Amino acid sequence: MTPGTAESPTGPLQAVLAFGSNLAGDLGDPEEQIRRAAATVAAQPGVTVTGASALYATAPWGVTDQAEFRNSVLLVEADGRVGGPLGLLHLCQAREQEARRVRDRHWGPRTLDIDLVSVSVDGVPVRSDGRWGDELILPHPWAHERAFVLVPWVDADPSATLGGVAVSGLVADLARRDPDALGGVRRLPDVAWAP
Repeated sequence: MTPGTAESPTGPLQAVLAFGSNLAGDLGDPEEQIRRAAATVAAQPGVTVTGASALYATAPWGVTDQAEFRNSVLLVEADGRVGGPLGLLHLCQAREQEARRVRDRHWGPRTLDIDLVSVSVDGVPVRSDGRWGDELILPHPWAHERAFVLVPWVDADPSATLGGVAVSGLVADLARRDPDALGGVRRLPDVAWAP
């Protein structure tokens, strides 16, 4: 086992879920897609919401020739009924399917995307270390570079850490390295979506 990581999670999981949408779909416009998916996740047996960010408008990342996104973060605790990190991932993927997510282009437009960003057990981070192959990599390999994940995450949990580093520090570092990185992230104060 790697020092400071949970090898085989046995207790309740504390997880960070990042929601994103920039296409209308069967569940409504991007804001409604996120609202409904978050409410469905929150209603699952074994899932308890422990925090939520506001909804944010964000510039596209990776592939920039598409509409801006709506993003948010939901913090949950999941007990054994969920089936561990992989079970939580599958629960999120089922919500994506309900929204008729199509993966036409890597980092392209989507009706709904839910990423499992980070998981811990009793405050100890869970690292995938290859046990779930490419299906689930924990922590999310790109989270530290994505303002659309980091900014809502700090909103939901100002004391959050990723890889032993304060998420607020990752936001500051991203802004130092790329002055435009946070320019495309705006809080939407008039959109209440918490489940």
